[in-house]
Amino acid sequence: MKGIINSLTSNPKNDILSGLTVALALVPEAVAFAFVAGLDPMVGLYGAFIMGIITSIFGGRPGMISGATGAMAVVMVHLIQEGNAVGQALDTAIPNLGLQWLLITLVIVGLMQIGGGLMKLGKFVRLIPHPVMMGFVNGLAIVIFLSQLNMFKTNSGGVTEWMQGTQLYLMLALVALTMAIMYFLPKLTTKIPSALAAIVIVAGITILAGLDVSTVGSFIRDNGGSGLSGGLPTFQSQIFAMTSTVGTNWSLIISTAFLLAAVGLIESLMTLTLVDELTETRGSGNKECIAQGMGNILSGFFGGMGGCAMIGQSIINVNSGGRGRLSGIVAALTLLSFVLFGATLIEQIPIAALVGVMFMVVIGTFAWSSFRIINKIPLSDAIVLIAVSVITVWQDLAIAVIVGVIMSALVFAWKNATMIRARKRIKENGTKVYEIWGPLFFGSVQNFNAKFDVKNDPKEVEIDFIESKVSDHSGIEALRNIANKYLDSGRNIHLVHLSPECKSLLIKSNPKWENYIIDNVDDPRYYVVTDKLDVEL
Repeated sequence: MKGIINSLTSNPKNDILSGLTVALALVPEAVAFAFVAGLDPMVGLYGAFIMGIITSIFGGRPGMISGATGAMAVVMVHLIQEGNAVGQALDTAIPNLGLQWLLITLVIVGLMQIGGGLMKLGKFVRLIPHPVMMGFVNGLAIVIFLSQLNMFKTNSGGVTEWMQGTQLYLMLALVALTMAIMYFLPKLTTKIPSALAAIVIVAGITILAGLDVSTVGSFIRDNGGSGLSGGLPTFQSQIFAMTSTVGTNWSLIISTAFLLAAVGLIESLMTLTLVDELTETRGSGNKECIAQGMGNILSGFFGGMGGCAMIGQSIINVNSGGRGRLSGIVAALTLLSFVLFGATLIEQIPIAALVGVMFMVVIGTFAWSSFRIINKIPLSDAIVLIAVSVITVWQDLAIAVIVGVIMSALVFAWKNATMIRARKRIKENGTKVYEIWGPLFFGSVQNFNAKFDVKNDPKEVEIDFIESKVSDHSGIEALRNIANKYLDSGRNIHLVHLSPECKSLLIKSNPKWENYIIDNVDDPRYYVVTDKLDVEL
């Protein structure tokens, strides 16, 4: 509790101003992602408010912004469409059944995410290699850029087409003006967030000059919405009554919940890591998992579309000076205030101003250094970086990160598989010693077996693991097999400097192994680095 209070009061001015900036940027994003999922804009706005307020108070990364996201919206689409189809097919047709299924799903998503936090799965974000992180950042920057291009389209009579002529030129001019203000204003003063100033100035110009430009309000109406005005989110108790209509579709709900939970946690933990690097501080992945779960459960109860961490808005917040929990709380409450009291005013904000802000986010997010180092890093890392970037754009973030981690793991395993060595020497008493160097695991078993010459070795053989580690069951089986070959040929085998874990497993499988293991006072002790870190932290 003391930590929460400190994070609320340490930097109030910057947090409040950055929170206001983020709230303005949240509106079109939440609305757009609601349309992607096939939902009413208010469902997206409620979800952004609920996720934002809960994760800001209870999350593991002060200053990180959560809300309705595109990564989760694209996963929701099939569930919502299926639910609506079932609702229309029933004798007593149920409107918006897809939304009701989504609300049930979000409760399950939240429980899964809370379970992940309690099981401390958040620490596995440490296993994400740097090339994957750079590829994720680059790919996400491209995705943010491409998503903003949709704002250059108009919807007339149900037909969507690109802006042309004066409308396009005016849009580009306002975007350029927004970006120019954000670039030059910090050189004059840092007391006012440049993004907030740019939005206010550009909005003021368009309103005072009476310019006919695309606004937040027109964007919502062009896509089938009625506007921002609404009331407080209400408790959706009927979601439990709707479970009777789920029938045999529980498998769809559970599978969708699993995907949403995974996508939400991966995107949130990756964003947390990025914000950690930007602020040179460290957040708690496990606390963030629990907070994300709480937010999604409440979204299910109160009729929001749920969500996860938003990298674009998080970067806007950090770059605007937001470092504490107060910035996220202000952003969430301001967003709700827009819906309750300021709908008319907010609907007049030109889309061009918000697009300009997001373009500056793209420029700040993209790891431009990757072009400089691409020829200086190992080829395998370069391939992983490019692959993750491409897959993030082509598919989605979760798939890209999983593929990148798998690729990096396979490269690591292959390199270590070829690293195992065996130095051979003969002691004065005639014993042949194999000094093993490098890890013994499933990938290096074949090379390990090739190091020994059972038929021609002397009566006494010693295998020394002082510079090696038996890492998995495959390694233990390889050691057991090679030792049995020596014993079956009538030779004596001695195993030296085995780790305690390996000794225990060998003796557990057959107590006779104790006769062949030599205990030494200088036996090394092995620990998992992350386990030691968790104890100390």
